[in-house]
Amino acid sequence: MITYNYNLTGGEELGVWVIISFIAAIVGGIIFYFTFLSKENENAYTGFTKTLYDFLNFNTLTIEGLLKICYLITAIFITLLSFGFITTSFLAFILFITLGNLMMRVLYEFSLLVILIYKNVKEINNKN
Repeated sequence: MITYNYNLTGGEELGVWVIISFIAAIVGGIIFYFTFLSKENENAYTGFTKTLYDFLNFNTLTIEGLLKICYLITAIFITLLSFGFITTSFLAFILFITLGNLMMRVLYEFSLLVILIYKNVKEINNKN
């Protein structure tokens, strides 16, 4: 008779690896923060290291680009999905394609508005 082991946790090895990974992440994060990300190094880097420094210090925001990509994907999805309503009701199709895209646009504009407010406040703060 063949027996199968359906243990999905990985056993004790995984548990030990989780603990080691957690401790190494804490130690590495603290060391990285106080060496590479210190305020003394703010103008010390150029090229890729400057980009990495700005990214890890949240000086540059990647969410703005991600929101734009998500909006385009959502708008295309809503538009294509609305064509499924043509066979049911032409009015449902028109309402879904217009109101769906309009509501999605307003939602994404509010999200981007928060980011733009942050950028403007940060710029005003940097001038002082």
